[in-house]
Amino acid sequence: MLRASPAVRLTSALTPLALLLAGCASTQQHQSATPEATSYVVTPNPSAEVDAALARATANNTRVMLVMGANWCHDSRALAGWLATPRFQALVAEHYELVFINIGMPQTGDGHNIDIAQRFGLADLPGTPNLLVITADGTLVNVDTATTWRNAASRSEEAIYAELERLSASS
Repeated sequence: MLRASPAVRLTSALTPLALLLAGCASTQQHQSATPEATSYVVTPNPSAEVDAALARATANNTRVMLVMGANWCHDSRALAGWLATPRFQALVAEHYELVFINIGMPQTGDGHNIDIAQRFGLADLPGTPNLLVITADGTLVNVDTATTWRNAASRSEEAIYAELERLSASS
């Protein structure tokens, strides 16, 4: 019987961890100036939540902000934390219908609700979080930046706010 060397066994054991860290800048909980929130709960029918948000966006002349992330991810928690602050809540209340979707760990093959992103034209979610801004008629506004939020914890409050304000234009 052939046995793998200790180096091969160690490499095999570390591969899932490396994939996990590649999809989210940090999984560690630590003290920082960035607020954090755990908003990515598993819900029975997230597609229905998106449909309801689209209906509200039509009625309110707003856009849908669909945040796809996971509570294990520091960057997802940071983005949710910023969105929970009064400054961001005011922007969201005026321009968006906010929905958080738990997507598990797509970078390791254990993704959930990926079909929701595909519904709006994204073939793949390389990591977490992802932020989709969608018009009331279902058009993805930020095709080029929706999957670029994996560094949310290291972005400044001003940079995040400016991006969300820009994406709210014409709502």
